[in-house]
Amino acid sequence: MTPGSRLIFNLCLFVVLLATVTAPVAAHEPEEMEEMEEVVVEGRSTTLVGEARSASEGVIGQVDIELRPLLRPGDILESIPGMIVTQHSGSGKSNQMFLRGFNLDHGTDFATWIDGMPVNMRTHGHGQGYTDINFLIPETIETLRFVKGPYHAELGDFSSAGGAHISTFDRMPDIGLKLGLGEDGYRRMLATGHLDADTITVSGALEGQSYDGPWTDIDEDVNKINSLLKLSGRDGSQHWGISAMYYDNTWNSADQIPARAVALGLIDELGSLDDSLGGESHRASLSGHYQRDAANSSSTFNAYLIDYRMQLWSNFTYLLDAPLQGDQFEQYDDRLILGGSAQHQWGGGSSEQFLHRLGAELRQDDIKAVGLYHSHQRRRLDSVREDSVDESSIGIFYELEWQVSSQWRSLLGIRGDHYRFDVRADNAANSGKQSSNILSPKFSLIRALSETSEAYLSAGRGFHSNDARGTTIRIDPATGERAARVDPLVASTGAELGYKALWLDDWNSAFALWYLELDSELLFVGDAGNTEASRPSKRWGLELNNYFAINETWALEADFAWTDTKFADRAPEGDDIPGAIPFVATGAITADLADGWFGSFRVRHFSGFPLIEDRSEESDGSTFASLSFGWKSDTWRLQVDALNLFNSDDHDIDYFYASRLPGEPAEGIADNHYKVFEPRQLRAYIGISF
Repeated sequence: MTPGSRLIFNLCLFVVLLATVTAPVAAHEPEEMEEMEEVVVEGRSTTLVGEARSASEGVIGQVDIELRPLLRPGDILESIPGMIVTQHSGSGKSNQMFLRGFNLDHGTDFATWIDGMPVNMRTHGHGQGYTDINFLIPETIETLRFVKGPYHAELGDFSSAGGAHISTFDRMPDIGLKLGLGEDGYRRMLATGHLDADTITVSGALEGQSYDGPWTDIDEDVNKINSLLKLSGRDGSQHWGISAMYYDNTWNSADQIPARAVALGLIDELGSLDDSLGGESHRASLSGHYQRDAANSSSTFNAYLIDYRMQLWSNFTYLLDAPLQGDQFEQYDDRLILGGSAQHQWGGGSSEQFLHRLGAELRQDDIKAVGLYHSHQRRRLDSVREDSVDESSIGIFYELEWQVSSQWRSLLGIRGDHYRFDVRADNAANSGKQSSNILSPKFSLIRALSETSEAYLSAGRGFHSNDARGTTIRIDPATGERAARVDPLVASTGAELGYKALWLDDWNSAFALWYLELDSELLFVGDAGNTEASRPSKRWGLELNNYFAINETWALEADFAWTDTKFADRAPEGDDIPGAIPFVATGAITADLADGWFGSFRVRHFSGFPLIEDRSEESDGSTFASLSFGWKSDTWRLQVDALNLFNSDDHDIDYFYASRLPGEPAEGIADNHYKVFEPRQLRAYIGISF
């Protein structure tokens, strides 16, 4: 999208919002509004007993998100119990994620969808499965439905650890304006609104944000604009919607730094060794959905078109490979994604034992350019490799839910996926075509122990795709040596025993004992800046999740996850998986008082984890706390967030690899490279609803 068309797009959205704000209140009588729709509030208090297919699935609602202090949009995913979201680079880049003993890098092995559109990027310039949700406006989220493990037939690629479907509001709850100010140059503006005309609703949100950051050697200079425009309608049994989203962001990066540079006094913990790092990212999408409900059936159709571009400059090793100009490199990705899905569900009425779900998905990635280049001060020096790729896939799934008796139900599912890769490399030896298929069976057996408790036994097979360039490679573009090809699709197999219950009418808890094997682990390689296929792995763990609504005012959350993770084969370098966190604990207390005051205190902890396979190098673990409090009325909302409340200097991320500083030996020095938490920040928000 050109700057001119971008301006027109945002002006159109502003006009819609302005018209909404100034629309006469009398256009709809209160009685009509009450009859038009029933508002159902969903959130962590929703048990899903009688509906869930496994113990480790749940739903997060706007009611949970609005009281959560957020440093970055990606922190929304931390509302998923056991998920840790950090950042090793600039805030415009995709977050680093951890779940169930996976260092998910930027999203590998966790599938994320927003309004029916896949977020994970295949054959991406920075890493396989790259998941950037900076284009998501937190206030527009209606629900986030998550599952864990490969037991759900509707999830295909990148779903071994689980997945999430995020849905935004068809009709924004508020017509209003929100302004935010904070330390380190934080500025945020958000306008939201809706316009109702009979059965048609126009809804939108426009966000702008800037941020300089606390770094001593760079100005992060974040300049982000986000917009969402929706047109939707409901007529009896039919519901349809068309959405347009636009996101553009530029930023400078403070990446992870070597511990010895701080110890030697070259920089402090907020410093940088290369002040020209950063990135630019752009995403524009058009999507639509249609749903038709009948007495005992429902059909849903989704389609989407996504225009995506990213340019990223990084330098993890400094002077190791290029002592004169330095090791800075540029990663570039420019693609168009076209796809859609259809699902039909029938049966399952009060007199029927069987509920059937049949679905299909199509996706085509037209990757015009995906490249890696040597650079200096963001100036491209030469090309390591530059390719264009066509990657297409089709997935078909069927799931049968059988209500065996009043106490027992079972689910049998099967999913088949076909992938086709067409790589056109700058080195003809690395060009080629590949295709692959995979079949993924799923199974769950559920026993109702009471009206408010269930036990689950679940098992299934999942998979992740590998970078298409790795499926056709013959020559390593960096070294010129022969390179081994990777398998196009990598299978995982898992099982879970679990329990869900609602205690004392207000305490929602879930327990899961799970196991997962993966044929090939995808690992982030710090000195290369990308992910690479590695050895087979196995992991098992325990999870305990709790949400307790003490009364209408106070609520408690306490979630715990422990994981044992190993490579499945034996190797001289060791069997521990770098980046696999063994223990995660999160807790929160929230209050929403009748006189308008509200607050939330949250703390999360993750333990130390191995940095290399023999565990001779480990991280120290980290604890992060935040506080949010404020006051609201029907018209006004005032809120103050204290992020990193106790000003902890724990680490967001740790890696161990070799880098080279001035005066060091040519082979460099292996060292811990880390990024500290951003220091305590205060951010204040004022919102008005019209």
